[in-house]
Amino acid sequence: MQFDFFPSRTLTIYLSKLFVVRIVAMLATLVLVLLMLDLLSSSGDILAVEGNGQGELLTYAGLRIPQLVSSFLHYSVLLATLITLVTLNQNSEVIAMKAAGLSAHQVLAPLLLTAGLVSAFSFVFNETVVTRSTATLKAWEAAEFGPIPEESDVRSNLYLTDGRGVLTAAVATGTGPRMAMRDVTWYERNESGAIIEQIDAARATYASPGWRLEEATRFRVQNATTEPTGDVVVAQGLTPEQIDLANVDPDALPFWDLSSSIEAYEEAGRRTSELRAKWWHKLSGPLASFLMPLLGAVAAFGLARSGQLFVRAIIGMALGFAFFVVDNAALAMGSFGGYPPLLAAWAPFLLFLLIGETVLVRTEE
Repeated sequence: MQFDFFPSRTLTIYLSKLFVVRIVAMLATLVLVLLMLDLLSSSGDILAVEGNGQGELLTYAGLRIPQLVSSFLHYSVLLATLITLVTLNQNSEVIAMKAAGLSAHQVLAPLLLTAGLVSAFSFVFNETVVTRSTATLKAWEAAEFGPIPEESDVRSNLYLTDGRGVLTAAVATGTGPRMAMRDVTWYERNESGAIIEQIDAARATYASPGWRLEEATRFRVQNATTEPTGDVVVAQGLTPEQIDLANVDPDALPFWDLSSSIEAYEEAGRRTSELRAKWWHKLSGPLASFLMPLLGAVAAFGLARSGQLFVRAIIGMALGFAFFVVDNAALAMGSFGGYPPLLAAWAPFLLFLLIGETVLVRTEE
């Protein structure tokens, strides 16, 4: 049995079931508690909009739940690992498995297999569900929880320059000539950079060239007067393609769409370090779940009556949380250009994989 990576089929199914139940329980607990706290802080802003009610609160919860699941799935795997292994140790099941000839790696094999499946689920879930909910929620927040825009091709909080002018918009929907923007403001500046006039409009459409601000209002800084101006065409140097490049959100784009956006950035000669780091992290990030059983494995071994089990559980938790800290720090450094994007995304995973394996081999194998 020492030459088989997995223990018997019965034992593999038993350990996997224990692990899955605890992952689901921990994830449900974390998501429910955090969702309640989030609703307490956001419900006032949602209900302040005329016409919003319980339906909009449920919509907000539905958009936030995928984000919370994505953010705390790896933490749930870490906590489930510690609970599962500590319970097995206290019930002397680990001692029985080792007495039957199983190595430490064989004891952990069912947990690693389950965590690998969780990592695969995390990647698919992030790229198909979380990106869509993130794009929609950001657009809804930019509209101050007003009417919810369409989920496809939504961009929020635009800030674009055209010569001395600046164009801002809360939300942009559509692509190409069909693109439209809401809550639009055009700032005209003089040669010294000071704003000389401001034009506000509820909606703007592409005028080819420029953008037509519908039923706009003009404010002149020099004499502090406001007057309606009807439809006005501004920013004739801005095209829909430039807007697409100016507002690429890696968190709201699936892995395959982000690849094409990076290529467009490179063709335009623009900096892609942040996008590249996020692109690589879309692959390495979900693998954090696979790493958690290895980092928490220290809690599985050692005699429960020796008084060291609690210390081992703390060490396993510390290793897991240290990984999340290092991972976030490396990703930030990669976004700023301090590390190469590939190194920023993969170095923390490989480093803690080696640390976890070293601890396991030196203490148990």
